[in-house]
Amino acid sequence: MSTIKVKDGTEIYYKDWGTGQPIVFHHGWPLSGDDWDLQMMFFVEQGYRVIAHDRRGHGRSTQTATGNDMDTYAADVAELVAALGLKDAIHIGHSTGGGEVIRYAAKHGNGHIAKAVLISAVTPIMVQTEENPEGIPLAVFDGIREGVATNRTQYFQDFTMPFFGYNREGAKISPAVRDNWWRQGMMGGIKAHYDCVKVFSETDFTEDLKSVDIPVLVLHGEDDQIVPFPLTAVKAIKLLKNGTLISYPGFPHGMPTTEAATINKDLLAFIKA
Repeated sequence: MSTIKVKDGTEIYYKDWGTGQPIVFHHGWPLSGDDWDLQMMFFVEQGYRVIAHDRRGHGRSTQTATGNDMDTYAADVAELVAALGLKDAIHIGHSTGGGEVIRYAAKHGNGHIAKAVLISAVTPIMVQTEENPEGIPLAVFDGIREGVATNRTQYFQDFTMPFFGYNREGAKISPAVRDNWWRQGMMGGIKAHYDCVKVFSETDFTEDLKSVDIPVLVLHGEDDQIVPFPLTAVKAIKLLKNGTLISYPGFPHGMPTTEAATINKDLLAFIKA
């Protein structure tokens, strides 16, 4: 397997295919780089170099008990970028991975990142606070933590239904897509998954969004039941200096899988622009 060892000894697994301008894919919770299969295949055939890593504690990377926080996630990405010698890269993140992309761009991306894409991203902040009164109550995230800690196998199976919008009337449910999501989730470490709930819900990306001046594309489904569109994309686009928003009526949180043809087309247009 292809791995790098970062400064605290954690091994980060990655896939690196093709040649050309690099595109780095950042996956969501609790998944792995495999969640980008449909994008990796599409873009390698378009002549790009495609890289997808498994975040620490996820997939085939070390099942970490420490360092499960957004600053460390972004620092791990910076070490991967340096190890692979990536320049003029496009970074694309889904959900938690969107937060990872914007934190990396803000803290480490100067001179290394050309463009960024935030898909169904958790930015600027999910949890309800005094400054974010319309956010999601902390009790909801406490429930996710409880599900992970006490019944992860069943909780992950159940989570796929709203994730892909399969609980909507008339939805065409794919058992294989649900199984693949569950497979990816169960590859990771329970401690890292538990810790990451705090990361994706409570990390405030407001200043990160304000600070980047590279082109940023924000893609979001208007029927996202996991990361609500009005709470995230609608706010994030107002904070970006050079942002473009595309929203999709009826698309779910997992739209890079369920709506890959549309997402890939819009990604390619943005990258080529």
